[in-house]
Amino acid sequence: MSLLDAVVEITKFLDREGISYFIIGGMALQHWGEPRLTRDIDITVLVSSKDLSSFVDAVLTQFRPRISDARDFALKHRVLLVETESGVPIDISLGIPGYEEEAYKRAVEVTLANGGNVRMIGPEDLIIHKCVAGRPRDLEDVEGILIRQRLRLDLDLIREWLTQFRSVVYSHDPLSLFEKALNRARRALENSEGPS
Repeated sequence: MSLLDAVVEITKFLDREGISYFIIGGMALQHWGEPRLTRDIDITVLVSSKDLSSFVDAVLTQFRPRISDARDFALKHRVLLVETESGVPIDISLGIPGYEEEAYKRAVEVTLANGGNVRMIGPEDLIIHKCVAGRPRDLEDVEGILIRQRLRLDLDLIREWLTQFRSVVYSHDPLSLFEKALNRARRALENSEGPS
């Protein structure tokens, strides 16, 4: 099974279950930024607290767990680690009310190369995710998104959310990371356009 087929499989399951979701991670990066190899599917779902246990149980009846205590791990850490029958890994993030509900409203419908339709995180929210994660590769990914989208993004929205996340991210300053990536992307775009 290809990665695209696996995406269609999990999203059809979520649609049948009436679960709101959006694709994040490497597949979203391929859509909005500079593509790079990805071997798994990252997806965020919006499930109420009262339905969380039954949702996790439903997923585990349809998809194989990747760790022995997948159910307990998911309920404690809010990430459900499963795989398709053919072994494609799927990381299902159990979204937290607030920001991710807003991100869901900004997500877009995308038609994949295999004809499947999925809900993909918007480019601004993908940048926010990357800046909060803050790994060196994330900085490159943010630059790639900004360049590919030619800065035609809601930069104020990104700054607003990253300012809020400053109080909960202790390892780095997500807003400073974004501004650094933005400056580098601007220089790259100016250099590619040459003198005016």
